[in-house]
Amino acid sequence: MSAKVIWLFAFVALYWAYCIYWGIRGAMTAKTASDYFIAGRRLSMIVFVLAATATSFSGWTFMGHPGLVYRDGFQYAYASFYTITIPFTGVLFLKRQWMLGKRFGYVTPGEMLSDYFQGDAIRILTVIVALLFSIPYLGVQLGASGFLFNVLTDDLLTINQGMWILSLVVLIYVASGGLRAVAYVDTLQCILLALGIIVTGIIALNIAGGWDALNAGFAKLAASDVGKWGTTKGFGGGDYNAYFAIPGVIQFTAGLGVETPVGGLWTGIMCLTYMFALMGIQSSPAFSMWSFSNTDPKPFAPQQVWASSFGIGLILFFFTAFQGMGAHLLGGNPAVTAETGLIVSALDGAAIAKKPDSIVPYYFNHIADAAPWLVGLLAVCALAAMQSTGAAYMSTAGAMLTRDLYKRYLNPGADHGTQKLFGRLGVAFIVIAALLVATFSRDALVLLGGLAVAFGFQMWPSLAAVTWFPWITRQGATWGLAAGLIAVIFTEKFGASIAGFVGVELPGGRWPWTIHSAGWGMFINLLVCLPVSAMTQNAEARAHRMKYHDFLRQHASLPPEKKGLVPVAWIITLAWMFFGIGPGAVIGNDIFGAPNAGVDGWTFGIPSIWAWQILFWILGVFMMWFLAYKMEMSTVPDTDVEALVEDIGDEAVKGAAD
Repeated sequence: MSAKVIWLFAFVALYWAYCIYWGIRGAMTAKTASDYFIAGRRLSMIVFVLAATATSFSGWTFMGHPGLVYRDGFQYAYASFYTITIPFTGVLFLKRQWMLGKRFGYVTPGEMLSDYFQGDAIRILTVIVALLFSIPYLGVQLGASGFLFNVLTDDLLTINQGMWILSLVVLIYVASGGLRAVAYVDTLQCILLALGIIVTGIIALNIAGGWDALNAGFAKLAASDVGKWGTTKGFGGGDYNAYFAIPGVIQFTAGLGVETPVGGLWTGIMCLTYMFALMGIQSSPAFSMWSFSNTDPKPFAPQQVWASSFGIGLILFFFTAFQGMGAHLLGGNPAVTAETGLIVSALDGAAIAKKPDSIVPYYFNHIADAAPWLVGLLAVCALAAMQSTGAAYMSTAGAMLTRDLYKRYLNPGADHGTQKLFGRLGVAFIVIAALLVATFSRDALVLLGGLAVAFGFQMWPSLAAVTWFPWITRQGATWGLAAGLIAVIFTEKFGASIAGFVGVELPGGRWPWTIHSAGWGMFINLLVCLPVSAMTQNAEARAHRMKYHDFLRQHASLPPEKKGLVPVAWIITLAWMFFGIGPGAVIGNDIFGAPNAGVDGWTFGIPSIWAWQILFWILGVFMMWFLAYKMEMSTVPDTDVEALVEDIGDEAVKGAAD
């Protein structure tokens, strides 16, 4: 057994010991159902900031994101803006959900929505969204952990063996300790995730010979037409190497029989709607429960602005770029090597071209002889990143199965112990389901995984109704959510597979017109929600909903002296979305120098598209600060929120109408 593998198992053992400790500690302190499901509403500030950040940015950020930057170039690197768009959802909804949870004692979002809308259909749909999100998302993460250990142990463990063994510890600590154990483990996982990405980026930069050598290599590559997508060929993005430019605003041919879009997939509208999909992470049912678990909203703004937008943003826009784009110059792209040469042959180009996710393990292996202990540490960083999100979704989905199905319909009088037991059984069901799908049908897992975040985004109208817009009715929210989920399915590969099975060919294919399924889903969602809400207005139901909104207006309204800032907030937000992550991003292709102008022709000595992304990352951090702090969307209310009930962790839901 090599030194690398010995160090790997040593660090994994230490990491597992930490996880199991918190599982045992959480089990000992979880006296009530509320303790188990939402940590007794007593998470500390630093724990929430780190845990929510770890939950938002998973192993996909650690391994998948660099691989796609490598595969598609800087046009895909606009996806790094999810460091801002994910917490943007939290800015809109988390504080107000916390206030409602504290006021009425909610444990799950299903309880909140069914109470607000006075109907159970929305509760069932919320549980379905939670399951459709958690099972495939968890399966993807667990499968990636198995692949990582297969590579790093030099095939000592197969992918399936690694996946099942690594999943066992997650199941033990999540099922034992509930959300409190998840949160305390996530604090370490967040630190390991950030550390791992930074160190791997430094490894890539060091192999390349430093900042100047890396950009000199980019200049040579940008002056050629080598790459997966060739050149952008004038679709509004200029005629440039597609690794260094987005291919225009939109492509109306993509998805209509054209398998490969001209110049690349990541048009301005694709980047925008893909960011919509990733907004689904903090609008997923799991994050509603994260909001309920806090003592007050004090941690929300630091997590959204500084930990996520600034901290993780800094890491992705620099260190992930070093990994992904740098791989082209380090032997990771045979076509680039043949055409333009390379800095050094450090990566297995054939293997990486076949499976871009393998870039990160190959960076690890590059230093195996010089620093085997560091490989072990980095492997645990990657493992922690993969498990951070999955653990949170396991815990919260298990809670929703217990509270929204078992307790609601089968055993309304279930006591604390019974609820905790069924919560643990729910966690086990979700883990086993994810592992079985990942083991026996990876193709199905990939298809389902593409649906997860887009499903989460479809919760926006329902959450907006509860927190902002009383005119959205139960019928509008319910039918809109159902229609949005169906639209997501049939604009993804999964829907095409279903249609093909019954002999129907969908006209649009996957992501028609380079619009992500999340965008199509929300379009159909609102197309149903808004008119149905207009046609189903009812004075009595409206009066019930207004009790919630009157409470929110009393505790969460802007002071009069800040009312004039509302139009400014709208302008800043819409302008940032249009130019930073939307159609206006095409300006960034060459505003700071054409991609083929070389280092001397680039205003800041780096490719224009990269400089544009860094600029709008900085502006995005300012936008988030303005909304979270200045507009008080994530700050502590000036007046205390008084609970109408002590807690409903062990009793029936009591609504505002009571």
